Amino acid sequence: MPVATETSPGAISIRGLRHSYGRHSIGKRGTSAVEVLKGISLNVPEGQTLGLVGESGCGKSTLVKSILRLVQPSAGEVMLRTKANDSNEINVLTASPRELKLVRQRLQVVFQDPYGSLNPRMSVHQTVSEPLQEHFGMSKEDCRARVGELLELVGLDPTVSDRYPHEFSGGQRQRIGIARALAFEPRVLILDEPVSALDVSVQAQILNLIVDLQERLGLTYLFVSHDLAVIEHVADTVAVMYLGEIVEFGATEQLFRNPSHPYTQALLSASPIADVDLERKRTRIILRGDTSSGGSTSGCQFANRCQTSAGRSECTESHPKLRNIGSGHLAACHFAGA
Repeated sequence: MPVATETSPGAISIRGLRHSYGRHSIGKRGTSAVEVLKGISLNVPEGQTLGLVGESGCGKSTLVKSILRLVQPSAGEVMLRTKANDSNEINVLTASPRELKLVRQRLQVVFQDPYGSLNPRMSVHQTVSEPLQEHFGMSKEDCRARVGELLELVGLDPTVSDRYPHEFSGGQRQRIGIARALAFEPRVLILDEPVSALDVSVQAQILNLIVDLQERLGLTYLFVSHDLAVIEHVADTVAVMYLGEIVEFGATEQLFRNPSHPYTQALLSASPIADVDLERKRTRIILRGDTSSGGSTSGCQFANRCQTSAGRSECTESHPKLRNIGSGHLAACHFAGA
């Protein structure tokens, strides 16, 4: 299984992405900038799934918004290949209006809340057919036929196309959201916590649908989730994010079997497993504080919470860089792989 690196081409490539938000201080005038993304670089190879994990506040949502150009990053590039096996790329962040229309077709998103992402006053047909009319100029008759095909593709009966979002279950609404995204004929889908709001049994159905669609349509996924079990099931490679930085990256099996960064180790220790005996024998790693507690300004951001940094001056004095510790497995830790 190929592993994405900063030098290998991908369907979408994120290079040195940075973004800051202003923070107001009580009793003081003006704002101070808080850097939320700190030079994120990631590639997602053609037809593969990159899983992005990290706790709340690490910057996942800001990264997704930046990739989609819903917020404008302060630095970096988001390069999108609009055709398979084509060397031509479009920088999403500097795209012209004409280029941006093509970007909106080729780069789509499925949101976390399947009800909040649908207009309650629009029927399923209106929701799914809108991009067909706006981007492809389809006639009403062609739209009706294409909407039926898309609904069948995501496991829905075409006869429900005149119903409204409140008439469907959560899983069915997410299928509608996926159908709307597919109407653009995208090459890359960003899946932002697509099953976290669904029941467990429905989660499995939607995940199986997502995997099946990738195989049938050759889609490329950036799959954002806090659920490690979901990521292990769907992702080819995994990037672990902490306070705006990628702290570990590698092939899924490799990373789950041999996590090298203390933060990744703590995340995996908190993820439940089905084997009761193994679960009882595992040692849970308890982290002190939370992401808002920050870390050393000159050293490792994770040093204040790390279970192995005590007494090690490197952790507080030198900021670790993401480095290859073997077979494409990257970790931003002074002692990873030691």
